[in-house]
Amino acid sequence: MKKLLTICALLCVFTMAVQAQPQAETQPESQELAQQQAQQQKQERPKLYSASVNGVTFIMVEVKGGTYDMGHDLTDDTYFPSDAPAHEVEVADFIIGETEVTQALWKAVMGDNPSRFKDNDQNPVEHVNWGQCQRFIARLNELTHLSFRMPTEAEWEYAARGGQLSKGTLYAGSDDSDEVAWLGHGAARHTHPVKTKKPNELGIYDMTGNVWEWTSTGFAQYGEQPKLQPTDGGYLFVYRGGGYINNEQKAIVYHRSYGQLTDSNAYIGLRLAMDLPQGH
Repeated sequence: MKKLLTICALLCVFTMAVQAQPQAETQPESQELAQQQAQQQKQERPKLYSASVNGVTFIMVEVKGGTYDMGHDLTDDTYFPSDAPAHEVEVADFIIGETEVTQALWKAVMGDNPSRFKDNDQNPVEHVNWGQCQRFIARLNELTHLSFRMPTEAEWEYAARGGQLSKGTLYAGSDDSDEVAWLGHGAARHTHPVKTKKPNELGIYDMTGNVWEWTSTGFAQYGEQPKLQPTDGGYLFVYRGGGYINNEQKAIVYHRSYGQLTDSNAYIGLRLAMDLPQGH
């Protein structure tokens, strides 16, 4: 047991050294500062949760709640009036998918793959409408005995902005969209495997670009209530994040788009969320 504890202690020291990455000839004061920074980063790093279904494992990220300004104030350079106005929103703690739902996970749950771009199982699933996503989640909950759901629009934007760790960037994790997103010409008009761009401050990938992501929120102008649409007898629902076919303007963290329940396009997918379990 004593030997095991010694090994664990050495591993902890090694981990801290890797995280801090001090210079070879660091002064004691610099070493102490590096250790303090490493400890702070460790404390700030969100908790991760894993779940498996039919041999496919996926990761969920804990997001500490808070208050933020959702949306964007209407100005001359605001191209989309539905993004305005900026308004204060409070979000409780929740958990969100580290990545978009992949084709591998969809197949493990549903047994089929509705996607257009099937060259890699780690591509996000797409060509799924809002109702199909709800059936997927219901089946996933049956298989895992957990309570997954779609994120609300407010949760989605809060997580995309980086939550409590937000640096206020235009896109999810950077002011340079190429660092974090598959968009436009750079994406060559098709999806790409998840986690091939940099994550945002919370360690969440592809919240900008790759595919748009359905939310559970019915669309309305901010300050109004969602209205029934006579065309399909249901609501319009918000999707977020921009897709591989879009330019940067449609991928800014506060930008909104929406579709009918039956809309299924090769640029719309989903991301999972769930309430934070009690006691965590």
